Amino acid sequence: MEVRTAECVSPGHPDKLCDRISDNLLDLYLEGDPNSRCAIETAGGHGKVFITGEVTSLTTVSDEQIRDVVKRISDVDDVIIHIVKQSPEIAQGVDTGGAGDQGIMIGYACNDNDQKLPQEYYLSRELNKVVYGFYPFDGKTQVTIDPVNLNIRVVCSFQNAPTDILEQIVVQFFEERHPKYNIQSLHCNPAGNWNIGGFEADAGVTGRKLAVDNYGPRVPIGGGAFSGKDATKVDRSAAYMARRIAVEYLELYGGYECTVTLAYAIGYDQPLQATANCDGHIVKIEGYDLTPKGIIDFLDLKQPIYKDTSLFGHMGCGFNWK
Repeated sequence: MEVRTAECVSPGHPDKLCDRISDNLLDLYLEGDPNSRCAIETAGGHGKVFITGEVTSLTTVSDEQIRDVVKRISDVDDVIIHIVKQSPEIAQGVDTGGAGDQGIMIGYACNDNDQKLPQEYYLSRELNKVVYGFYPFDGKTQVTIDPVNLNIRVVCSFQNAPTDILEQIVVQFFEERHPKYNIQSLHCNPAGNWNIGGFEADAGVTGRKLAVDNYGPRVPIGGGAFSGKDATKVDRSAAYMARRIAVEYLELYGGYECTVTLAYAIGYDQPLQATANCDGHIVKIEGYDLTPKGIIDFLDLKQPIYKDTSLFGHMGCGFNWK
């Protein structure tokens, strides 16, 4: 059993601010037109935010609405907006029910905890949620687990959080919620006082926290980011479906872990690969409609549900894909 480490970033981190802006804008389009096709990218930092991407929709989201979203999430007023329609060459493949892009999507589930997530990732995320409840700013948590002796090493850096208070929160979190672990080392704001964060200190870009959005570094990542994309983009919808299948196959076959791999070609509706690895045994995936339309209908992905996915990760948070 190997030592494992995972991190989580707070909703106030610059990259997460960009994810949140992109997904809030996606929801605005879906509220007006559930068939909206969106690929909205955000880059921001140091008093400026740039919104770009492609949108084809029957509804209109005004520049004023976009600026309101940016202001509410990031408190930035200087916003540059450049959104165009989806490329007709991409649209011709999606119009016939095909995937909106090629790609490989990974779904994973294990029996480390009730959320069926890798334990090091689960602990880092749960700790981040707790600290963010006290200090809703930029922040990071990181947990290293030695599964043999249950020693852990914890890093917790949060903007505007006094180091001594931060240490108390971390110690209390593990004593009350996960007492089996022994804190071997604890590093709170190890670089010193942290008072300047978010877009004021750093720049961010949509889709730059893929490991945090998925399962941490233990599990392979297919490659595609999620935020700002509607469900015709299989790098989002098929990743969600792969997670749902992994959870259900783990429950069906038992064992410790299940990894699901789906692969698509742009413009084609059927996956080129659909396999599950359950504790080393390759299982054929059957009984699911894995076309983009089938996934969208099964998981009800035309609803404006995405702003919540960009807060603390996309898996194990009570969404339809589990």
